[in-house]
Amino acid sequence: MSAPTLTRTRRLPGWATSFGPQIVAGLIAGVLIGLLARSMPKADDGSANWLTGTVTTIGSSYVALLTVAVIPLVFTAIVSSIANLRQVANAARLAVQTLLWFAITAFIAVLIGIAVGLITQPGSNTSVNPDDAGVPKGSGSWWAFVTGLVPQNFLALGAKTTVTDAGAATTSLSFNVLQLLVIAIAVGIAALKVGKKAEPFLELNASLLAIVQKVLWWIIRLAPIGTAALIAKAVATYGWDAIGQLGVFTLAVYIGLAIVFFVVYPILVRVHGLSVKQFFSGVWPATQLGFVSRSSIGTLPLTERVTERNLGVPREYASFAVPLGATTKMDGCAAIYPAIAAIFVAQFYGVDLSLTDYLLIVVVSVIGSAATAGTTGATVMLTLTLSTLGLPLAGVGLLLAVEPIVDMGRTALNVTGQALVPTIVAKREGILDEELYNAPRNGDPFAEEDPDLPPSAEKVPATV
Repeated sequence: MSAPTLTRTRRLPGWATSFGPQIVAGLIAGVLIGLLARSMPKADDGSANWLTGTVTTIGSSYVALLTVAVIPLVFTAIVSSIANLRQVANAARLAVQTLLWFAITAFIAVLIGIAVGLITQPGSNTSVNPDDAGVPKGSGSWWAFVTGLVPQNFLALGAKTTVTDAGAATTSLSFNVLQLLVIAIAVGIAALKVGKKAEPFLELNASLLAIVQKVLWWIIRLAPIGTAALIAKAVATYGWDAIGQLGVFTLAVYIGLAIVFFVVYPILVRVHGLSVKQFFSGVWPATQLGFVSRSSIGTLPLTERVTERNLGVPREYASFAVPLGATTKMDGCAAIYPAIAAIFVAQFYGVDLSLTDYLLIVVVSVIGSAATAGTTGATVMLTLTLSTLGLPLAGVGLLLAVEPIVDMGRTALNVTGQALVPTIVAKREGILDEELYNAPRNGDPFAEEDPDLPPSAEKVPATV
């Protein structure tokens, strides 16, 4: 009887099956597709050509999938994290330290934004048309922020009905993440106070969280496709033409973002005795997705995952700190951008800012960043800053031409900071899994894992 023949299975190289390289491939493909779409003529009716329309639909659908999953994720994760914080020593101290470091990093970022704005003089180096100015929708105010904390219903949902000239009515639903956060925190604390009778609810919540995370794993595995579509849409729609008269302003914003990203964050990581290379390699998948999706909320599931799985932050803490950061920790949208934009508006309208005005910019950026939660982010934060300084709100309309372009960089920085602070706090409190933090990256933060094991017991699997 002859010996059986061995069949050698052909495997794909590691780079082809790793999440990080797939995202990079998606970025490159997106740029090429975007350039192709931009070179194609528009449709006969003047609308976007079929390729631009296709990538727009795919990209928006992917972000919508991520956003839909945010509601159950935030609620179940926050309730579960509050219940699990019983197992973490000094839970209250962790929360205070998290908020403190949110404020510290925002303070540093806004100072850099002011410095860059004063050096580059963006409002004096522009030929933008004053007729482009207009008061934007969704202007922010301190009172609106305070009243916005009060939930209007259990799921913090809102509905808006639009009636067309033809009489057709369409209703769209939205949700306020900050209100949802308030609801989840209240429910979690109440469950702890109830005690033993709440155990079945907490067990059900933990099961729902595991299911939601599995669904999110499926969605985020589509990230390379979503990345290609989103970046293609950006290139096809905006290109470089939009920068035009606002080139100095756009450059100033990206210089400020780069200083925080490449200088401030690495210094903070290094000061706490951690590897800068390991931090950026760990957070990079979320940073990339934040850049192309322009949504901290849409990137939240991935940010939380890499914070736990790559950076070694305990799940009990990360599931509380990361969602909180996604609503209140925005160094790009709430610190650098409004500082430079406020200086731009003041210079454009010939208003001299005093030392008190600059101090107000700092205070608004450090304290008011939560006002961007669940809204149009930087626009609300900017109008909040301008109204505090007494500057014309119409100045916001001058910057709308480059809003999508600068928003990509802002969101990438936001997401990175939302992972940085929990990592720093976990290190300072001695709960960071440094073995996991320093483990070799396999490019896939979503490899299968045993859900019954705590993050510290999980090892990064070898690349397939």
